[in-house]
Amino acid sequence: MTDIELDQFIAREPAAVWRALTEPELLARWWAAGDIKPIVGHRFTLDMGGWGRQPCEVLEVDPGRLLSYTFAEGTLDTTVTWRLEPEGAGTRLFLRHAGFAEGSTALKGMGNGWPALLRRIEPALA
Repeated sequence: MTDIELDQFIAREPAAVWRALTEPELLARWWAAGDIKPIVGHRFTLDMGGWGRQPCEVLEVDPGRLLSYTFAEGTLDTTVTWRLEPEGAGTRLFLRHAGFAEGSTALKGMGNGWPALLRRIEPALA
């Protein structure tokens, strides 16, 4: 396995979940501080604390539905893709973090870390 694929139900409308992924102040509440903007070609960094500031670039945007960006260019060289689907009174959020080297420490660490991070999105929107 070289990809991480997860999904999380969030009891908020897709527009709120989209904001949690694309507004710097909300993103910092549940994951990392960074100057993200949902604009293809936008280069930004995410402050990963002890792992440093990770350079990223937005690859694809379908407002309210899909956001994809490179992550940790020059080190991990992976891609994070978020897909949002309405589900009942909330949103099903799909994450695909792709492109890890097989058996890498980062794959294992992030594979263990992402589920807890996804659970932090809904409280960050409260």
